[in-house]
Amino acid sequence: MSLLNSAVERSKLGLHTIEQYEPLIGSAAAERIAMKADRVRAMRVAHVSSTFYGGGVTELLTPLTLMMNAMGIETDWHLIQGTPGFFGCTKKLHNTLQGENLDLSEAERAIYEEVVFENATRLHLEECDAIIVHDPQPLPLVSQFPDREMPWLWQCHVDLSSPFAPVWSYLSGFIEKYNAAIFSLPEYAQHLGIDQHFVPPAIDPFSPKNGELSEKEIRQFLANYKIPTDRPLVVQVSRFDRWKDPLGVIDAFRRAREQVDSTLVLVGNNASDDPEGHVILESLEDSIDGDIVILAVDDPILVNALQRQAAVVLQKSIREGFGLTVTEAMWKGAAVVGGNVGGIRHQIKDGWNGFLVKTPDEAAARIVQVLKDPQLREQLGSRAKESVREKFLMSRLLEDWLDLLIQYGRPEI
Repeated sequence: MSLLNSAVERSKLGLHTIEQYEPLIGSAAAERIAMKADRVRAMRVAHVSSTFYGGGVTELLTPLTLMMNAMGIETDWHLIQGTPGFFGCTKKLHNTLQGENLDLSEAERAIYEEVVFENATRLHLEECDAIIVHDPQPLPLVSQFPDREMPWLWQCHVDLSSPFAPVWSYLSGFIEKYNAAIFSLPEYAQHLGIDQHFVPPAIDPFSPKNGELSEKEIRQFLANYKIPTDRPLVVQVSRFDRWKDPLGVIDAFRRAREQVDSTLVLVGNNASDDPEGHVILESLEDSIDGDIVILAVDDPILVNALQRQAAVVLQKSIREGFGLTVTEAMWKGAAVVGGNVGGIRHQIKDGWNGFLVKTPDEAAARIVQVLKDPQLREQLGSRAKESVREKFLMSRLLEDWLDLLIQYGRPEI
Protein backbone atom coordinates (compact mmCIF):
# COMPACT_ATOMS: atom_id res chain seq x y z
CA MET A 1 0.00 0.00 0.00
CA SER A 2 1.35 3.44 -0.92
CA LEU A 3 1.95 6.07 1.76
CA LEU A 4 -0.92 8.11 0.27
CA ASN A 5 -3.35 5.20 0.40
CA SER A 6 -2.24 4.34 3.92
CA ALA A 7 -2.82 7.93 5.08
CA VAL A 8 -6.25 8.05 3.46
CA GLU A 9 -7.28 4.71 4.97
CA ARG A 10 -6.30 5.79 8.49
CA SER A 11 -8.04 9.15 8.18
CA LYS A 12 -11.47 7.62 7.57
CA LEU A 13 -14.14 8.03 10.23
CA GLY A 14 -15.01 4.36 10.47
CA LEU A 15 -17.51 3.30 7.80
CA HIS A 16 -17.63 -0.49 7.84
CA THR A 17 -20.33 -2.88 6.73
CA ILE A 18 -21.73 -5.85 8.59
CA GLU A 19 -20.10 -8.06 5.96
CA GLN A 20 -16.70 -6.86 7.15
CA TYR A 21 -17.58 -8.04 10.66
CA GLU A 22 -18.58 -11.52 9.48
CA PRO A 23 -15.10 -13.10 9.89
CA LEU A 24 -15.13 -11.92 13.52
CA ILE A 25 -18.72 -12.69 14.52
CA GLY A 26 -19.70 -15.52 12.16
CA SER A 27 -22.17 -15.71 9.28
CA ALA A 28 -25.19 -16.55 11.47
CA ALA A 29 -24.79 -13.38 13.55
CA ALA A 30 -24.20 -11.23 10.46
CA GLU A 31 -27.34 -12.60 8.79
CA ARG A 32 -29.40 -12.08 11.94
CA ILE A 33 -28.32 -8.43 12.18
CA ALA A 34 -29.08 -7.84 8.49
CA MET A 35 -32.60 -9.25 8.93
CA LYS A 36 -33.26 -6.92 11.86
CA ALA A 37 -31.98 -3.96 9.85
CA ASP A 38 -34.47 -4.84 7.11
CA ARG A 39 -37.30 -4.30 9.61
CA VAL A 40 -36.31 -0.70 10.35
CA ARG A 41 -34.85 0.27 6.99
CA ALA A 42 -37.61 2.85 6.31
CA MET A 43 -37.01 4.68 9.60
CA ARG A 44 -35.26 7.99 10.11
CA VAL A 45 -33.32 8.20 13.37
CA ALA A 46 -31.58 11.15 15.01
CA HIS A 47 -28.88 11.06 17.69
CA VAL A 48 -28.20 14.22 19.72
CA SER A 49 -25.04 14.79 21.78
CA SER A 50 -22.83 17.67 22.90
CA THR A 51 -19.59 17.12 21.00
CA PHE A 52 -18.14 15.51 17.89
CA TYR A 53 -14.70 15.48 19.51
CA GLY A 54 -13.22 13.58 22.45
CA GLY A 55 -14.77 11.18 24.93
CA GLY A 56 -16.52 7.84 24.77
CA VAL A 57 -19.81 9.03 23.28
CA THR A 58 -18.03 10.25 20.16
CA GLU A 59 -16.11 6.97 19.97
CA LEU A 60 -19.45 5.16 19.89
CA LEU A 61 -21.55 7.39 17.68
CA THR A 62 -19.03 7.89 14.90
CA PRO A 63 -18.96 4.23 13.74
CA LEU A 64 -22.52 3.44 14.89
CA THR A 65 -24.19 6.19 12.85
CA LEU A 66 -22.07 5.32 9.81
CA MET A 67 -23.00 1.63 10.09
CA MET A 68 -26.70 2.42 10.46
CA ASN A 69 -26.64 4.55 7.31
CA ALA A 70 -24.64 1.87 5.47
CA MET A 71 -27.47 -0.57 6.26
CA GLY A 72 -30.06 1.79 4.78
CA ILE A 73 -31.34 3.35 8.03
CA GLU A 74 -31.37 7.13 7.60
CA THR A 75 -29.48 8.24 10.71
CA ASP A 76 -28.61 11.83 11.62
CA TRP A 77 -26.26 13.06 14.36
CA HIS A 78 -27.00 16.51 15.76
CA LEU A 79 -24.84 18.58 18.08
CA ILE A 80 -25.95 21.10 20.66
CA GLN A 81 -23.86 24.24 21.06
CA GLY A 82 -23.04 25.72 24.45
CA THR A 83 -21.20 28.56 26.14
CA PRO A 84 -18.41 28.00 28.68
CA GLY A 85 -20.98 28.74 31.38
CA PHE A 86 -23.29 26.05 30.01
CA PHE A 87 -20.56 23.41 29.85
CA GLY A 88 -19.46 24.38 33.34
CA CYS A 89 -22.98 23.51 34.50
CA THR A 90 -23.11 20.24 32.58
CA LYS A 91 -19.69 19.16 33.88
CA LYS A 92 -21.06 19.76 37.36
CA LEU A 93 -24.03 17.57 36.46
CA HIS A 94 -21.66 14.88 35.21
CA ASN A 95 -19.75 14.93 38.49
CA THR A 96 -22.89 14.83 40.64
CA LEU A 97 -24.30 11.92 38.65
CA GLN A 98 -21.10 10.08 39.53
CA GLY A 99 -21.58 10.79 43.23
CA GLU A 100 -20.14 14.21 44.02
CA ASN A 101 -22.28 16.23 46.47
CA LEU A 102 -22.71 19.46 44.55
CA ASP A 103 -26.13 20.98 43.97
CA LEU A 104 -26.96 23.14 40.99
CA SER A 105 -27.94 26.72 41.84
CA GLU A 106 -31.06 28.37 40.45
CA ALA A 107 -28.87 30.45 38.15
CA GLU A 108 -27.06 27.35 36.87
CA ARG A 109 -30.35 25.57 36.24
CA ALA A 110 -31.59 28.60 34.32
CA ILE A 111 -28.44 28.64 32.15
CA TYR A 112 -28.72 24.90 31.52
CA GLU A 113 -32.35 25.01 30.47
CA GLU A 114 -32.12 28.25 28.46
CA VAL A 115 -29.18 27.08 26.33
CA VAL A 116 -30.93 23.78 25.58
CA PHE A 117 -34.08 25.73 24.65
CA GLU A 118 -32.06 27.87 22.23
CA ASN A 119 -30.62 24.75 20.62
CA ALA A 120 -34.10 23.30 20.24
CA THR A 121 -35.16 26.20 18.04
CA ARG A 122 -32.87 25.00 15.23
CA LEU A 123 -33.35 21.25 15.62
CA HIS A 124 -36.04 20.21 13.15
CA LEU A 125 -36.84 16.66 14.19
CA GLU A 126 -40.47 16.41 13.17
CA GLU A 127 -39.83 13.90 10.36
CA CYS A 128 -37.84 11.50 12.54
CA ASP A 129 -39.14 8.13 13.68
CA ALA A 130 -36.95 8.01 16.80
CA ILE A 131 -34.82 10.53 18.73
CA ILE A 132 -31.88 9.33 20.85
CA VAL A 133 -30.43 11.88 23.29
CA HIS A 134 -27.06 11.22 24.93
CA ASP A 135 -26.02 12.18 28.47
CA PRO A 136 -27.15 15.17 30.57
CA GLN A 137 -26.04 18.01 28.27
CA PRO A 138 -29.01 17.86 25.84
CA LEU A 139 -31.38 16.08 28.26
CA PRO A 140 -34.02 18.89 28.57
CA LEU A 141 -34.57 18.93 24.79
CA VAL A 142 -37.55 16.61 25.18
CA SER A 143 -39.45 19.38 27.01
CA GLN A 144 -39.26 21.59 23.93
CA PHE A 145 -41.16 19.13 21.74
CA PRO A 146 -44.48 18.71 23.60
CA ASP A 147 -46.39 17.58 20.50
CA ARG A 148 -43.92 14.83 19.64
CA GLU A 149 -45.31 11.60 18.21
CA MET A 150 -42.09 9.69 17.72
CA PRO A 151 -40.36 7.91 20.65
CA TRP A 152 -37.59 9.73 22.54
CA LEU A 153 -34.90 7.60 24.18
CA TRP A 154 -32.30 8.93 26.64
CA GLN A 155 -28.96 7.17 26.94
CA CYS A 156 -26.74 7.93 29.94
CA HIS A 157 -23.12 6.85 29.58
CA VAL A 158 -21.79 7.74 33.05
CA ASP A 159 -21.57 5.78 36.30
CA LEU A 160 -24.99 6.09 37.97
CA SER A 161 -24.38 3.76 40.89
CA SER A 162 -24.80 6.56 43.47
CA PRO A 163 -25.96 9.87 41.96
CA PHE A 164 -26.34 12.89 44.24
CA ALA A 165 -30.03 12.75 45.18
CA PRO A 166 -31.03 16.45 44.79
CA VAL A 167 -29.56 16.68 41.30
CA TRP A 168 -30.97 13.32 40.29
CA SER A 169 -34.40 14.45 41.46
CA TYR A 170 -34.08 17.56 39.28
CA LEU A 171 -32.91 15.66 36.20
CA SER A 172 -35.44 12.88 36.57
CA GLY A 173 -38.16 15.44 35.89
CA PHE A 174 -36.82 15.58 32.33
CA ILE A 175 -35.99 11.87 32.13
CA GLU A 176 -39.56 10.86 32.94
CA LYS A 177 -40.72 12.59 29.74
CA TYR A 178 -38.80 10.09 27.63
CA ASN A 179 -40.18 6.77 26.45
CA ALA A 180 -37.21 4.87 27.84
CA ALA A 181 -33.81 5.32 29.49
CA ILE A 182 -30.76 3.33 28.42
CA PHE A 183 -27.86 2.71 30.80
CA SER A 184 -24.57 0.89 30.32
CA LEU A 185 -25.04 -1.58 33.18
CA PRO A 186 -27.89 -3.09 35.24
CA GLU A 187 -26.47 -1.68 38.49
CA TYR A 188 -27.15 1.82 37.14
CA ALA A 189 -30.92 1.23 37.20
CA GLN A 190 -32.94 3.95 38.94
CA HIS A 191 -36.47 4.40 40.30
CA LEU A 192 -38.17 5.71 37.19
CA GLY A 193 -41.66 5.49 35.78
CA ILE A 194 -40.39 4.68 32.27
CA ASP A 195 -38.79 1.63 30.70
CA GLN A 196 -35.10 1.02 31.38
CA HIS A 197 -32.70 -0.91 29.17
CA PHE A 198 -29.03 -1.83 29.58
CA VAL A 199 -26.72 -1.58 26.58
CA PRO A 200 -22.95 -1.86 27.11
CA PRO A 201 -20.75 0.13 24.70
CA ALA A 202 -18.52 -1.44 22.09
CA ILE A 203 -15.52 -0.68 19.89
CA ASP A 204 -14.86 -0.47 16.17
CA PRO A 205 -12.12 -3.08 15.61
CA PHE A 206 -11.21 -1.61 12.21
CA SER A 207 -10.66 2.01 13.27
CA PRO A 208 -7.22 3.65 13.28
CA LYS A 209 -7.22 3.30 17.07
CA ASN A 210 -7.92 -0.44 16.99
CA GLY A 211 -6.72 -1.79 13.63
CA GLU A 212 -3.62 -3.89 13.14
CA LEU A 213 -0.18 -2.22 13.20
CA SER A 214 3.16 -3.69 12.19
CA GLU A 215 6.12 -3.66 14.56
CA LYS A 216 7.77 -1.11 12.30
CA GLU A 217 4.73 1.18 12.49
CA ILE A 218 4.57 0.87 16.26
CA ARG A 219 8.23 1.86 16.62
CA GLN A 220 7.76 4.75 14.18
CA PHE A 221 4.78 6.28 15.99
CA LEU A 222 6.39 5.96 19.41
CA ALA A 223 9.58 7.52 18.08
CA ASN A 224 7.60 10.42 16.59
CA TYR A 225 6.53 11.35 20.14
CA LYS A 226 9.96 10.59 21.64
CA ILE A 227 8.56 7.81 23.80
CA PRO A 228 11.43 5.62 25.01
CA THR A 229 11.15 1.87 24.45
CA ASP A 230 14.35 0.73 26.15
CA ARG A 231 12.31 -0.23 29.24
CA PRO A 232 8.84 -1.77 29.66
CA LEU A 233 6.00 0.71 29.18
CA VAL A 234 3.17 1.18 31.67
CA VAL A 235 0.41 3.12 29.91
CA GLN A 236 -2.87 4.80 30.81
CA VAL A 237 -5.03 6.28 28.04
CA SER A 238 -7.95 8.47 29.14
CA ARG A 239 -9.31 11.97 29.30
CA PHE A 240 -7.62 14.12 31.92
CA ASP A 241 -10.38 13.75 34.46
CA ARG A 242 -10.27 13.37 38.24
CA TRP A 243 -12.42 10.23 38.01
CA LYS A 244 -9.64 8.55 35.97
CA ASP A 245 -7.32 9.11 38.98
CA PRO A 246 -4.15 10.16 37.14
CA LEU A 247 -2.42 11.08 40.42
CA GLY A 248 -3.22 7.60 41.74
CA VAL A 249 -1.71 6.13 38.58
CA ILE A 250 1.51 8.08 39.13
CA ASP A 251 1.57 7.00 42.79
CA ALA A 252 1.13 3.33 41.84
CA PHE A 253 3.82 3.57 39.16
CA ARG A 254 6.34 5.08 41.55
CA ARG A 255 5.75 2.29 44.04
CA ALA A 256 6.14 -0.33 41.32
CA ARG A 257 9.27 1.37 39.98
CA GLU A 258 11.02 0.58 43.26
CA GLN A 259 10.98 -3.09 42.20
CA VAL A 260 10.93 -3.04 38.37
CA ASP A 261 12.49 -0.58 35.95
CA SER A 262 9.86 0.90 33.63
CA THR A 263 8.45 4.05 32.01
CA LEU A 264 4.97 5.48 32.60
CA VAL A 265 3.07 7.14 29.74
CA LEU A 266 -0.15 9.05 30.43
CA VAL A 267 -1.85 10.10 27.22
CA GLY A 268 -5.22 11.68 26.59
CA ASN A 269 -7.20 14.47 25.03
CA ASN A 270 -9.76 16.84 26.43
CA ALA A 271 -13.33 16.57 25.21
CA SER A 272 -14.58 19.94 23.97
CA ASP A 273 -17.49 19.81 26.44
CA ASP A 274 -15.21 19.20 29.46
CA PRO A 275 -13.90 22.47 30.95
CA GLU A 276 -11.99 20.73 33.77
CA GLY A 277 -9.55 18.81 31.60
CA HIS A 278 -6.88 21.48 31.27
CA VAL A 279 -6.95 22.08 35.04
CA ILE A 280 -6.31 18.39 35.72
CA LEU A 281 -3.54 18.36 33.13
CA GLU A 282 -1.81 21.37 34.70
CA SER A 283 -1.99 19.72 38.12
CA LEU A 284 0.04 16.77 36.79
CA GLU A 285 2.96 18.84 35.53
CA ASP A 286 4.71 18.83 38.92
CA SER A 287 4.64 15.02 38.84
CA ILE A 288 6.67 14.67 35.67
CA ASP A 289 10.15 13.18 36.00
CA GLY A 290 12.53 11.30 33.75
CA ASP A 291 10.45 8.11 33.91
CA ILE A 292 7.04 9.73 33.37
CA VAL A 293 5.74 11.00 30.02
CA ILE A 294 2.47 12.97 29.83
CA LEU A 295 0.99 13.75 26.41
CA ALA A 296 -2.12 15.78 25.68
CA VAL A 297 -2.70 14.79 22.06
CA ASP A 298 -5.46 13.46 19.84
CA ASP A 299 -3.72 10.79 17.82
CA PRO A 300 -5.60 7.47 17.60
CA ILE A 301 -2.68 5.68 15.97
CA LEU A 302 -0.39 6.72 18.82
CA VAL A 303 -2.94 5.25 21.25
CA ASN A 304 -3.01 2.07 19.18
CA ALA A 305 0.77 1.82 19.17
CA LEU A 306 1.04 2.48 22.91
CA GLN A 307 -1.57 -0.12 23.82
CA ARG A 308 0.16 -2.70 21.62
CA GLN A 309 3.65 -1.89 22.95
CA ALA A 310 2.66 -1.58 26.62
CA ALA A 311 3.73 -4.27 29.06
CA VAL A 312 0.86 -3.11 31.30
CA VAL A 313 -2.15 -0.96 30.45
CA LEU A 314 -3.77 0.81 33.41
CA GLN A 315 -7.23 2.25 33.79
CA LYS A 316 -7.27 3.00 37.50
CA SER A 317 -10.59 4.83 37.50
CA ILE A 318 -12.44 5.81 40.65
CA ARG A 319 -15.73 6.01 38.74
CA GLU A 320 -16.32 4.69 35.26
CA GLY A 321 -19.47 4.44 33.17
CA PHE A 322 -17.99 1.60 31.14
CA GLY A 323 -14.35 2.19 30.21
CA LEU A 324 -13.87 1.86 26.47
CA THR A 325 -10.12 2.35 26.80
CA VAL A 326 -10.10 -0.95 28.69
CA THR A 327 -11.99 -2.60 25.83
CA GLU A 328 -9.57 -1.15 23.29
CA ALA A 329 -6.50 -2.36 25.16
CA MET A 330 -7.99 -5.83 25.70
CA TRP A 331 -8.74 -6.09 21.99
CA LYS A 332 -5.02 -5.60 21.34
CA GLY A 333 -4.10 -8.43 23.70
CA ALA A 334 -2.78 -6.17 26.44
CA ALA A 335 -2.48 -7.09 30.10
CA VAL A 336 -4.89 -4.62 31.71
CA VAL A 337 -4.98 -3.52 35.35
CA GLY A 338 -8.25 -1.66 35.96
CA GLY A 339 -10.11 -0.01 38.78
CA ASN A 340 -12.71 -2.27 40.39
CA VAL A 341 -15.56 0.04 39.40
CA GLY A 342 -18.38 0.42 36.88
CA GLY A 343 -18.04 -1.26 33.54
CA ILE A 344 -14.40 -2.20 34.06
CA ARG A 345 -15.43 -5.05 36.33
CA HIS A 346 -17.87 -6.24 33.66
CA GLN A 347 -14.99 -6.56 31.23
CA ILE A 348 -12.21 -7.90 33.43
CA LYS A 349 -12.56 -11.20 35.25
CA ASP A 350 -9.95 -10.71 37.95
CA GLY A 351 -6.95 -12.96 37.42
CA TRP A 352 -8.33 -14.46 34.20
CA ASN A 353 -8.16 -11.77 31.50
CA GLY A 354 -6.74 -8.90 33.57
CA PHE A 355 -6.65 -7.62 37.13
CA LEU A 356 -9.00 -5.45 39.19
CA VAL A 357 -7.61 -3.12 41.86
CA LYS A 358 -8.83 -0.47 44.28
CA THR A 359 -5.74 1.22 45.71
CA PRO A 360 -2.36 2.43 44.45
CA ASP A 361 -0.73 -0.34 46.49
CA GLU A 362 -2.83 -3.00 44.77
CA ALA A 363 -2.14 -1.48 41.36
CA ALA A 364 1.59 -1.36 42.05
CA ALA A 365 1.62 -5.01 43.11
CA ARG A 366 -0.13 -6.09 39.88
CA ILE A 367 2.20 -3.96 37.74
CA VAL A 368 5.19 -5.67 39.33
CA GLN A 369 3.61 -9.13 38.94
CA VAL A 370 2.89 -8.65 35.24
CA LEU A 371 6.24 -7.07 34.44
CA LYS A 372 8.08 -9.96 36.08
CA ASP A 373 6.05 -12.68 34.35
CA PRO A 374 5.92 -12.44 30.52
CA GLN A 375 4.00 -15.73 30.27
CA LEU A 376 1.26 -14.38 32.53
CA ARG A 377 1.11 -11.24 30.42
CA GLU A 378 0.58 -13.30 27.27
CA GLN A 379 -2.14 -15.45 28.87
CA LEU A 380 -4.07 -12.45 30.18
CA GLY A 381 -3.87 -10.71 26.81
CA SER A 382 -5.02 -13.70 24.79
CA ARG A 383 -8.08 -14.21 26.99
CA ALA A 384 -8.80 -10.48 26.98
CA LYS A 385 -8.94 -10.26 23.19
CA GLU A 386 -11.31 -13.21 22.94
CA SER A 387 -13.69 -11.71 25.51
CA VAL A 388 -13.92 -8.49 23.47
CA ARG A 389 -14.55 -10.44 20.28
CA GLU A 390 -17.43 -12.26 21.95
CA LYS A 391 -19.09 -9.31 23.75
CA PHE A 392 -17.90 -5.83 22.88
CA LEU A 393 -17.60 -5.28 19.12
CA MET A 394 -19.62 -2.58 17.32
CA SER A 395 -21.70 -5.21 15.52
CA ARG A 396 -23.23 -6.21 18.87
CA LEU A 397 -24.01 -2.59 19.75
CA LEU A 398 -25.67 -2.13 16.38
CA GLU A 399 -27.86 -5.17 17.01
CA ASP A 400 -28.85 -3.87 20.46
CA TRP A 401 -29.99 -0.59 18.91
CA LEU A 402 -31.85 -2.37 16.14
CA ASP A 403 -33.75 -4.29 18.83
CA LEU A 404 -34.65 -1.02 20.57
CA LEU A 405 -35.78 0.61 17.33
CA ILE A 406 -37.94 -2.40 16.52
CA GLN A 407 -39.50 -2.13 19.98
CA TYR A 408 -40.05 1.64 20.13
CA GLY A 409 -39.94 2.94 16.58
CA ARG A 410 -42.28 2.53 13.69
CA PRO A 411 -40.58 -0.32 11.86
CA GLU A 412 -41.51 -2.05 8.64
CA ILE A 413 -42.69 -5.54 9.63
